Amino acid sequence: MSSRRALRSNGHKLRSRLCAAVGLAALLAAQLDSGAAMAQAAAPAGVTAHRHKHDHAAKAAASPAAPADEDQIVAVVNGQIITKRDVDDRARLFSLSTGLPMNAEVQERLRPQITRQLIDEKLRMQEIQQRHINVPLAQIASAIEDIEKRNGMPPNALRDKLAADGVSMTTLIDQIRVQLAWTGVLRQQLGDRARISSADIRQRIAATKSEIGQPEFNISEIFVPVEDPKNSAEALKFADTVIQQLRAGAPFPIVAAQFSQSQTALEGGALGWVRADTLDPEVVALAKTMPVGAISNPIRVAGGYDIITLAGRREVGKDMTTVLDLRQAFIPFTSPLNPQAPTPQQEQALQQATTLAKTAHDCAAIEAANKTFGEKRPGNPGSVELDRLNPQMANVLTNLPVNQASHPLVSGDGIDVIMVCSRSEKNRADLNTEAIADQLLNERVELVSRQLNRDLHRKAVIDMRQPS
Repeated sequence: MSSRRALRSNGHKLRSRLCAAVGLAALLAAQLDSGAAMAQAAAPAGVTAHRHKHDHAAKAAASPAAPADEDQIVAVVNGQIITKRDVDDRARLFSLSTGLPMNAEVQERLRPQITRQLIDEKLRMQEIQQRHINVPLAQIASAIEDIEKRNGMPPNALRDKLAADGVSMTTLIDQIRVQLAWTGVLRQQLGDRARISSADIRQRIAATKSEIGQPEFNISEIFVPVEDPKNSAEALKFADTVIQQLRAGAPFPIVAAQFSQSQTALEGGALGWVRADTLDPEVVALAKTMPVGAISNPIRVAGGYDIITLAGRREVGKDMTTVLDLRQAFIPFTSPLNPQAPTPQQEQALQQATTLAKTAHDCAAIEAANKTFGEKRPGNPGSVELDRLNPQMANVLTNLPVNQASHPLVSGDGIDVIMVCSRSEKNRADLNTEAIADQLLNERVELVSRQLNRDLHRKAVIDMRQPS
C-alpha cells in the first residue's frame, strides 16, 4: 500500500513481543551461532553507483570449471553472493511452511521474485552490519514461535519440517534476523520522529471523530514491491503464483511472513482495523465489495502490488460486543476419555461436576472448587468477548444467566463447569491513546522503510548473473 497512505497498526508490536523463548532458542543456538559468524563480513564502503550486469567472462575467469548446479551464483550484491541454493532453499521453505507441494513450474515462477527478495535482504543486512545492530537469539526464537502459534502449529513444527526435508535452518533464521534487525535500523533512522506528541494524538482523535459512521476494514496484506518498472511483469507473475497457493490453502500469515516486503510481515501481514482514507483507493474499492475471507487478485498500488484478505467490515466508532467475566472449575481425567468405556475416575468426575453445577450459586464457589480439583486450568480465565468464542462455547454462554453454572462440559482430558459472573457491552472501535500512538508511529515507520530501501538500491552495485 502507498507509503504515504498505509496505516500499519500492528508493526509496533514487534518491539514489545520480542521476548525470550528459551526452549526454542536452545534448539536454534548452533545454527544461529554459525549464521551470526557468516554475517560478520562487512559490507563494502564507498559504493556510489547502481548497475546490473551480465558479465559471463568475469564469471568464467573466476571459476574455470563450471560450478555445481546448486552453487551457481545468481547475483552479487556489493561483493556478496547469492547462489541458486539460496533461492531453492527459500522456495522449499515456502512449500514446507504452507504444507503445499512445490512443483518445478511453481518454483520457476517464484524464482525471479525470490531472487529480488534475497537481494533486498542482503542490502538490508549490510546496512544492519554497518550500524552494528545485533539481534539476540531469543528474539529470533520468539518470532518463530509466534508464527507457529498464530497458525495453530505445535512448537518446533517449522524446524522439524525443515530438518525432515533437508532445508538449512539458517534459511528461516536469516530471513527473520533481517526482519527483526531492520526495525532497529528504522528506529535509528526515525530518531526524534519516533516520538508521538500529545498534539499528534489529539489531532488523530479529532480526525477519527469526524469520520464516525464511515467504513473501516480489517485487512491483512502481502506487499510485493516493484523497485524498477521493467520488473513489473515479474512481480505480477509472482503475485499471481502466491495467490494461487493462498487459494489452494496456504496460510496467509505464513506466506506474508515469508514474502511480504511490508513492515507487517512478522505480524502475518495484519494491518488491523484501518479507515478508508488511510488506504490506497484501489484497495478501498475492492475491500468494500469483496467477501470476508476471500483472497484478492493483485492490486496495483504505489510502489508495487498488494494482495489482501478481508477479515471484517465495520463503521468507524461502532463495533459493539458483549464482554463476559467468567470463572471455571476443571476436573481433569487421569487418562484420555473413551466415550464408549469411561473409567471409574471419569464417571466420578462427571458426578462431581454435576453436583457442582447444581449447588454453586456464585463465582467464588466455582473458583474454590477449581482449587480443590488441583487448578489444572485457571479458575479466572479473565474477560472474553462473546463473538470471538468458538460457536459451541458461544452457544453455551449466550443465554446462561449470571451466577448460574453451566451443565458439565466434557472434553477428552476432563470436565469443565463455567459460570458467567457479569456481562457488559464494549465498543471495540474505541481507541485509547496508546493504540493511536502505535498507528501514527507505524505510518512513519513504513514511510521511512520504503525510502531507505530505495536509497540502498540506488547506491548498490548489483550484478545479476544469468544461469549457465
